Amino acid sequence: MSSSPAKMHADELDIDEALVARLVAEQFPRWGGLAVARVASAGTDNAMYRLGGDMVVRLPRLPGGARQIDKEHRWLPHLAPHLPLAVPTPVAKGEPGAGYALPWGVYEWLDGENAYDAPLTELRDAADELGRFVAALRKVDAVGGPPSWRGGPVGQHDDYVRTAIRDLGAAGVLDPTLATAVWEETLRLPQWDGTPVWLHGDLLPGNLLTSSGRLTAVIDFGGIGVGDPAADTLAAWAVFGAGTREAFRAAADVDDATWARGRGWALCFGLMAEHYYGAICGNGTNPVLAAVGMRTVDEVLTERSGDLAG
Repeated sequence: MSSSPAKMHADELDIDEALVARLVAEQFPRWGGLAVARVASAGTDNAMYRLGGDMVVRLPRLPGGARQIDKEHRWLPHLAPHLPLAVPTPVAKGEPGAGYALPWGVYEWLDGENAYDAPLTELRDAADELGRFVAALRKVDAVGGPPSWRGGPVGQHDDYVRTAIRDLGAAGVLDPTLATAVWEETLRLPQWDGTPVWLHGDLLPGNLLTSSGRLTAVIDFGGIGVGDPAADTLAAWAVFGAGTREAFRAAADVDDATWARGRGWALCFGLMAEHYYGAICGNGTNPVLAAVGMRTVDEVLTERSGDLAG
């Protein structure tokens, strides 16, 4: 039986196993006899299907998603040799066809489970490893790299963040006064004025692979690009807690202003994820991402509550 991933957006494309099998058979007939099976994922931009035992197919869910596949196939081979954790290896890039209008990609399969479904247990080691990953990525030659979707000022999301604070505060989900104070603190921070650097842009539990509680790989480079490195430190609040956050920071080797902007990105991400995908104020289509978002917000507000109260 063919199944489609649950839709989270009104303009999502229709994707299922039958479509993927047709695309593969038409464009890569050498793989046409391989089994196709949907991979459960809380990702919002791409649907994933395992192809045989050694590959995975990624297809953009949204009409504007073509650039993500192009970026991954262009830049992952450039980045991978410099990174201390495994990342996806592009195998082939498919073209529109079989009723599907966008490019799509085939990658080597990486063993492991995402860190939401199989949480990290070796957290201090993971904090060090992911921090070193962020630092290594930042040092790769960024000439010609595309702008990251989270590489600019976080303040560009001011209207939505304030709406989320208002609505979630009214629903009793958070303290709107504290959330507003932390957000306004973020807006007053000095902005990045350095040379743009590489950042993953979406270091969330669903984009980290684990095995036996250890961090093994970073996946989903659809948001890869260059800009302010702050957004990659949002993992400090989205993935780690008070006991391991500083280990991540030390390994990531960022200055105070970058760290503070990263906290702002964490708050922004968390509020928007819960507000849009959660059941309280949003469409209820992605409870996993909403839960990650709310957990991230709680980490940020708990950390800042004492300082702002004083």
